[in-house]
Amino acid sequence: MSGASDAPDLQRSNRWRELREGTYGGLFAACALASVLTTVAIVLTLFVDASSFFAEYSIVEFLTGYDWSARNGVFGVVPLVFGTLVVTLTSALVALPIGTLTAIYLSEYATPRMRSILKPMLEILAGVPTVVYGYFALVYVTPLLRATLFPSISTFNALSASLMVGIMIIPMVSSISEDAMSSVPDDLRQAGYGLGATKYEVSTGIVVPAAVSGIASSYILAISRAIGETMIVVVAMGAQARLPPVREGLFGLPFLHPGDVLLEPGQTMTVAMVQIGQSDLTGGTLAYDSLFAIGLTLFVITLVMNILSDIIAERYREEY
Repeated sequence: MSGASDAPDLQRSNRWRELREGTYGGLFAACALASVLTTVAIVLTLFVDASSFFAEYSIVEFLTGYDWSARNGVFGVVPLVFGTLVVTLTSALVALPIGTLTAIYLSEYATPRMRSILKPMLEILAGVPTVVYGYFALVYVTPLLRATLFPSISTFNALSASLMVGIMIIPMVSSISEDAMSSVPDDLRQAGYGLGATKYEVSTGIVVPAAVSGIASSYILAISRAIGETMIVVVAMGAQARLPPVREGLFGLPFLHPGDVLLEPGQTMTVAMVQIGQSDLTGGTLAYDSLFAIGLTLFVITLVMNILSDIIAERYREEY
Protein backbone atom coordinates (compact mmCIF):
# COMPACT_ATOMS: atom_id res chain seq x y z
CA MET A 1 0.00 0.00 0.00
CA SER A 2 1.56 3.22 -1.13
CA GLY A 3 1.73 6.22 1.19
CA ALA A 4 1.06 9.88 0.58
CA SER A 5 4.74 10.41 -0.21
CA ASP A 6 4.35 8.26 -3.35
CA ALA A 7 1.95 10.76 -5.00
CA PRO A 8 3.44 12.24 -8.18
CA ASP A 9 4.68 15.82 -8.03
CA LEU A 10 2.65 17.62 -10.69
CA GLN A 11 4.22 21.01 -9.93
CA ARG A 12 7.79 20.77 -11.02
CA SER A 13 10.15 23.38 -9.71
CA ASN A 14 11.56 25.55 -12.46
CA ARG A 15 13.21 28.84 -11.48
CA TRP A 16 13.06 30.29 -14.98
CA ARG A 17 9.36 29.54 -15.28
CA GLU A 18 8.68 30.95 -11.82
CA LEU A 19 10.56 34.12 -12.74
CA ARG A 20 8.64 34.42 -16.00
CA GLU A 21 5.27 33.89 -14.32
CA GLY A 22 6.18 36.41 -11.63
CA THR A 23 7.08 38.94 -14.33
CA TYR A 24 3.75 38.40 -16.07
CA GLY A 25 1.89 38.81 -12.79
CA GLY A 26 3.77 42.01 -12.00
CA LEU A 27 3.05 43.40 -15.48
CA PHE A 28 -0.66 42.70 -15.17
CA ALA A 29 -0.74 44.21 -11.68
CA ALA A 30 1.04 47.33 -12.98
CA CYS A 31 -1.52 47.72 -15.77
CA ALA A 32 -4.38 47.35 -13.29
CA LEU A 33 -2.75 49.84 -10.93
CA ALA A 34 -2.23 52.33 -13.79
CA SER A 35 -5.92 52.20 -14.70
CA VAL A 36 -6.96 52.68 -11.07
CA LEU A 37 -4.53 55.57 -10.57
CA THR A 38 -5.73 57.23 -13.78
CA THR A 39 -9.34 57.06 -12.59
CA VAL A 40 -8.41 58.39 -9.15
CA ALA A 41 -6.39 61.23 -10.72
CA ILE A 42 -9.32 62.26 -12.92
CA VAL A 43 -11.74 62.23 -9.99
CA LEU A 44 -9.36 64.19 -7.75
CA THR A 45 -8.81 66.76 -10.51
CA LEU A 46 -12.54 67.25 -10.87
CA PHE A 47 -13.03 67.59 -7.12
CA VAL A 48 -10.14 70.01 -6.59
CA ASP A 49 -11.01 72.35 -9.47
CA ALA A 50 -14.75 72.11 -8.81
CA SER A 51 -14.19 72.94 -5.15
CA SER A 52 -12.42 76.16 -6.13
CA PHE A 53 -15.46 77.05 -8.24
CA PHE A 54 -17.93 76.32 -5.45
CA ALA A 55 -15.79 78.33 -3.04
CA GLU A 56 -16.77 81.43 -5.04
CA TYR A 57 -20.16 80.42 -6.41
CA SER A 58 -23.03 78.96 -4.40
CA ILE A 59 -23.61 75.29 -5.06
CA VAL A 60 -27.33 75.85 -4.46
CA GLU A 61 -27.49 78.51 -7.17
CA PHE A 62 -25.46 76.25 -9.46
CA LEU A 63 -27.82 73.30 -9.05
CA THR A 64 -31.08 75.27 -9.09
CA GLY A 65 -30.35 78.20 -11.42
CA TYR A 66 -32.36 78.46 -14.65
CA ASP A 67 -29.87 80.51 -16.64
CA TRP A 68 -26.44 79.60 -17.97
CA SER A 69 -23.99 82.11 -19.43
CA ALA A 70 -20.35 81.53 -18.55
CA ARG A 71 -19.23 84.83 -20.06
CA ASN A 72 -21.75 86.79 -18.00
CA GLY A 73 -21.00 84.96 -14.77
CA VAL A 74 -24.35 83.13 -14.59
CA PHE A 75 -23.95 79.43 -13.84
CA GLY A 76 -27.33 77.78 -13.42
CA VAL A 77 -26.85 74.18 -14.56
CA VAL A 78 -30.57 73.31 -14.89
CA PRO A 79 -30.80 74.16 -18.64
CA LEU A 80 -27.76 71.98 -19.33
CA VAL A 81 -29.15 69.08 -17.31
CA PHE A 82 -32.50 69.49 -19.05
CA GLY A 83 -30.89 69.38 -22.50
CA THR A 84 -28.89 66.31 -21.51
CA LEU A 85 -32.01 64.52 -20.24
CA VAL A 86 -33.96 65.37 -23.40
CA VAL A 87 -31.30 63.84 -25.63
CA THR A 88 -30.85 60.84 -23.33
CA LEU A 89 -34.53 59.97 -22.95
CA THR A 90 -35.38 60.51 -26.61
CA SER A 91 -32.43 58.42 -27.77
CA ALA A 92 -33.43 55.71 -25.28
CA LEU A 93 -36.91 55.59 -26.82
CA VAL A 94 -35.19 54.83 -30.13
CA ALA A 95 -32.42 52.48 -29.03
CA LEU A 96 -33.93 50.35 -26.27
CA PRO A 97 -36.87 48.76 -28.14
CA ILE A 98 -34.97 48.39 -31.43
CA GLY A 99 -31.89 47.00 -29.70
CA THR A 100 -33.90 44.55 -27.60
CA LEU A 101 -35.94 43.26 -30.54
CA THR A 102 -32.76 42.92 -32.56
CA ALA A 103 -31.18 40.91 -29.76
CA ILE A 104 -34.20 38.61 -29.59
CA TYR A 105 -34.00 38.01 -33.33
CA LEU A 106 -30.27 37.32 -33.29
CA SER A 107 -30.52 35.01 -30.29
CA GLU A 108 -33.72 33.08 -31.03
CA TYR A 109 -34.72 33.44 -34.67
CA ALA A 110 -31.67 34.09 -36.83
CA THR A 111 -29.81 31.22 -38.45
CA PRO A 112 -26.09 30.91 -37.68
CA ARG A 113 -25.28 32.26 -41.14
CA MET A 114 -27.61 35.24 -40.76
CA ARG A 115 -26.22 35.94 -37.28
CA SER A 116 -22.67 35.89 -38.61
CA ILE A 117 -23.67 38.56 -41.14
CA LEU A 118 -25.93 40.82 -39.08
CA LYS A 119 -23.94 41.01 -35.84
CA PRO A 120 -20.74 42.35 -37.48
CA MET A 121 -22.86 44.82 -39.45
CA LEU A 122 -24.40 46.07 -36.21
CA GLU A 123 -21.00 46.38 -34.59
CA ILE A 124 -19.88 48.56 -37.50
CA LEU A 125 -22.31 51.19 -36.21
CA ALA A 126 -20.32 51.32 -32.96
CA GLY A 127 -17.14 52.00 -34.94
CA VAL A 128 -18.48 54.96 -36.91
CA PRO A 129 -16.99 58.25 -35.59
CA THR A 130 -19.61 60.21 -33.71
CA VAL A 131 -18.84 63.38 -35.65
CA VAL A 132 -20.05 61.54 -38.76
CA TYR A 133 -23.36 60.88 -37.03
CA GLY A 134 -23.56 64.56 -36.15
CA TYR A 135 -22.99 65.79 -39.69
CA PHE A 136 -25.40 63.17 -41.02
CA ALA A 137 -28.06 64.53 -38.65
CA LEU A 138 -27.35 68.12 -39.67
CA VAL A 139 -27.12 67.58 -43.43
CA TYR A 140 -29.68 64.82 -44.01
CA VAL A 141 -31.94 64.10 -41.04
CA THR A 142 -32.94 67.68 -40.23
CA PRO A 143 -33.78 68.60 -43.88
CA LEU A 144 -35.77 65.34 -44.17
CA LEU A 145 -37.75 66.13 -41.03
CA ARG A 146 -38.37 69.67 -42.26
CA ALA A 147 -39.59 68.46 -45.66
CA THR A 148 -41.92 65.80 -44.26
CA LEU A 149 -43.13 66.03 -40.67
CA PHE A 150 -41.94 69.27 -39.06
CA PRO A 151 -41.72 72.26 -41.44
CA SER A 152 -40.89 74.62 -38.56
CA ILE A 153 -37.98 72.61 -37.20
CA SER A 154 -34.83 74.64 -36.51
CA THR A 155 -31.55 73.92 -38.27
CA PHE A 156 -30.08 72.94 -34.93
CA ASN A 157 -32.53 70.89 -32.91
CA ALA A 158 -32.70 68.20 -30.25
CA LEU A 159 -34.77 65.72 -32.28
CA SER A 160 -32.27 64.92 -35.04
CA ALA A 161 -29.42 64.80 -32.52
CA SER A 162 -31.40 62.40 -30.31
CA LEU A 163 -32.25 60.15 -33.26
CA MET A 164 -28.58 59.84 -34.17
CA VAL A 165 -27.53 59.21 -30.57
CA GLY A 166 -30.18 56.50 -30.40
CA ILE A 167 -28.88 54.84 -33.57
CA MET A 168 -25.35 55.05 -32.21
CA ILE A 169 -26.15 53.16 -28.99
CA ILE A 170 -28.28 50.45 -30.63
CA PRO A 171 -25.24 48.12 -31.04
CA MET A 172 -24.48 48.40 -27.32
CA VAL A 173 -28.02 47.37 -26.38
CA SER A 174 -28.33 44.60 -28.97
CA SER A 175 -24.87 43.11 -28.44
CA ILE A 176 -24.96 42.91 -24.63
CA SER A 177 -28.60 41.78 -24.59
CA GLU A 178 -27.92 39.11 -27.23
CA ASP A 179 -24.99 37.79 -25.21
CA ALA A 180 -27.22 37.61 -22.12
CA MET A 181 -29.94 35.76 -24.01
CA SER A 182 -27.47 33.36 -25.62
CA SER A 183 -26.15 32.43 -22.16
CA VAL A 184 -29.59 31.16 -21.11
CA PRO A 185 -29.37 27.33 -21.04
CA ASP A 186 -31.14 25.45 -23.83
CA ASP A 187 -32.75 23.25 -21.17
CA LEU A 188 -35.10 26.13 -20.31
CA ARG A 189 -36.05 26.52 -23.95
CA GLN A 190 -36.64 22.79 -24.39
CA ALA A 191 -38.76 22.72 -21.25
CA GLY A 192 -40.95 25.47 -22.70
CA TYR A 193 -41.31 23.65 -26.01
CA GLY A 194 -42.13 20.47 -24.10
CA LEU A 195 -45.05 22.27 -22.44
CA GLY A 196 -46.39 23.28 -25.83
CA ALA A 197 -45.12 26.88 -25.94
CA THR A 198 -44.50 28.53 -29.28
CA LYS A 199 -41.17 30.08 -30.24
CA TYR A 200 -42.55 33.55 -29.52
CA GLU A 201 -43.77 32.47 -26.08
CA VAL A 202 -40.42 30.85 -25.28
CA SER A 203 -38.53 33.94 -26.45
CA THR A 204 -40.63 36.49 -24.56
CA GLY A 205 -41.79 34.41 -21.61
CA ILE A 206 -38.69 32.36 -20.80
CA VAL A 207 -35.52 33.69 -22.44
CA VAL A 208 -36.07 37.41 -21.88
CA PRO A 209 -37.02 37.06 -18.16
CA ALA A 210 -34.07 34.73 -17.62
CA ALA A 211 -31.71 37.27 -19.19
CA VAL A 212 -33.29 40.36 -17.62
CA SER A 213 -30.21 41.25 -15.55
CA GLY A 214 -27.99 41.44 -18.64
CA ILE A 215 -30.66 43.30 -20.61
CA ALA A 216 -31.13 45.85 -17.83
CA SER A 217 -27.37 46.33 -17.60
CA SER A 218 -27.21 46.99 -21.34
CA TYR A 219 -29.93 49.62 -20.93
CA ILE A 220 -28.09 51.42 -18.15
CA LEU A 221 -24.75 51.32 -19.97
CA ALA A 222 -26.32 52.58 -23.20
CA ILE A 223 -28.07 55.43 -21.38
CA SER A 224 -24.80 56.32 -19.64
CA ARG A 225 -23.14 56.42 -23.07
CA ALA A 226 -25.87 58.71 -24.36
CA ILE A 227 -25.48 61.06 -21.39
CA GLY A 228 -21.79 61.53 -22.15
CA GLU A 229 -22.15 61.95 -25.92
CA THR A 230 -20.54 65.13 -27.23
CA MET A 231 -19.84 65.40 -30.95
CA ILE A 232 -23.31 64.50 -32.22
CA VAL A 233 -25.03 67.10 -30.06
CA VAL A 234 -22.31 69.70 -30.75
CA VAL A 235 -22.92 69.46 -34.50
CA ALA A 236 -26.66 68.76 -34.65
CA MET A 237 -28.21 70.33 -31.54
CA GLY A 238 -26.36 73.61 -31.28
CA ALA A 239 -25.01 75.38 -28.23
CA GLN A 240 -27.87 77.47 -26.88
CA ALA A 241 -28.60 76.83 -23.23
CA ARG A 242 -32.34 77.26 -22.87
CA LEU A 243 -35.42 76.00 -21.12
CA PRO A 244 -38.64 75.68 -23.15
CA PRO A 245 -41.55 77.94 -22.22
CA VAL A 246 -44.09 76.50 -19.83
CA ARG A 247 -47.55 76.56 -21.38
CA GLU A 248 -50.90 76.54 -19.64
CA GLY A 249 -53.16 73.60 -20.39
CA LEU A 250 -56.56 72.42 -19.25
CA PHE A 251 -57.66 73.69 -15.86
CA GLY A 252 -54.56 75.91 -15.77
CA LEU A 253 -52.16 72.98 -15.48
CA PRO A 254 -48.65 73.80 -16.76
CA PHE A 255 -47.04 71.59 -19.38
CA LEU A 256 -44.15 71.53 -21.85
CA HIS A 257 -45.03 71.23 -25.51
CA PRO A 258 -42.89 68.56 -27.24
CA GLY A 259 -42.32 70.89 -30.18
CA ASP A 260 -40.77 73.49 -27.91
CA VAL A 261 -38.42 70.84 -26.55
CA LEU A 262 -37.43 68.73 -29.57
CA LEU A 263 -37.70 71.08 -32.54
CA GLU A 264 -35.58 73.86 -31.07
CA PRO A 265 -31.84 74.08 -30.30
CA GLY A 266 -30.46 73.33 -26.88
CA GLN A 267 -27.28 72.58 -25.04
CA THR A 268 -26.08 69.59 -23.03
CA MET A 269 -23.49 69.49 -20.29
CA THR A 270 -20.85 68.04 -22.59
CA VAL A 271 -21.43 70.75 -25.21
CA ALA A 272 -21.07 73.44 -22.54
CA MET A 273 -17.75 71.90 -21.49
CA VAL A 274 -16.50 71.92 -25.08
CA GLN A 275 -17.65 75.52 -25.53
CA ILE A 276 -15.80 76.68 -22.42
CA GLY A 277 -12.67 74.70 -23.27
CA GLN A 278 -12.47 76.14 -26.79
CA SER A 279 -13.18 79.73 -25.75
CA ASP A 280 -10.65 82.39 -24.81
CA LEU A 281 -11.45 82.02 -21.10
CA THR A 282 -8.20 81.69 -19.18
CA GLY A 283 -7.47 79.16 -16.48
CA GLY A 284 -8.07 80.23 -12.91
CA THR A 285 -11.14 82.30 -13.71
CA LEU A 286 -14.55 81.43 -12.31
CA ALA A 287 -15.95 80.83 -15.79
CA TYR A 288 -13.15 78.40 -16.62
CA ASP A 289 -13.53 76.55 -13.32
CA SER A 290 -17.23 76.06 -14.10
CA LEU A 291 -16.07 73.51 -16.68
CA PHE A 292 -14.95 71.24 -13.85
CA ALA A 293 -18.17 71.83 -11.92
CA ILE A 294 -20.13 70.59 -14.95
CA GLY A 295 -17.74 67.66 -15.30
CA LEU A 296 -18.23 66.72 -11.66
CA THR A 297 -22.01 66.89 -12.08
CA LEU A 298 -21.81 64.67 -15.16
CA PHE A 299 -19.49 62.28 -13.32
CA VAL A 300 -21.93 61.93 -10.42
CA ILE A 301 -24.83 61.23 -12.80
CA THR A 302 -22.95 58.54 -14.72
CA LEU A 303 -21.62 57.05 -11.46
CA VAL A 304 -25.16 56.73 -10.11
CA MET A 305 -26.23 55.09 -13.39
CA ASN A 306 -23.42 52.54 -13.20
CA ILE A 307 -24.12 51.77 -9.54
CA LEU A 308 -27.77 51.28 -10.45
CA SER A 309 -26.70 48.92 -13.24
CA ASP A 310 -24.66 46.82 -10.80
CA ILE A 311 -27.53 46.70 -8.30
CA ILE A 312 -30.00 45.57 -10.95
CA ALA A 313 -27.57 42.99 -12.32
CA GLU A 314 -26.97 41.54 -8.85
CA ARG A 315 -30.65 41.63 -7.92
CA TYR A 316 -31.92 39.73 -10.96
CA ARG A 317 -28.87 37.70 -11.91
CA GLU A 318 -29.57 34.03 -12.54
CA GLU A 319 -26.88 31.39 -12.10
CA TYR A 320 -27.04 28.31 -14.27
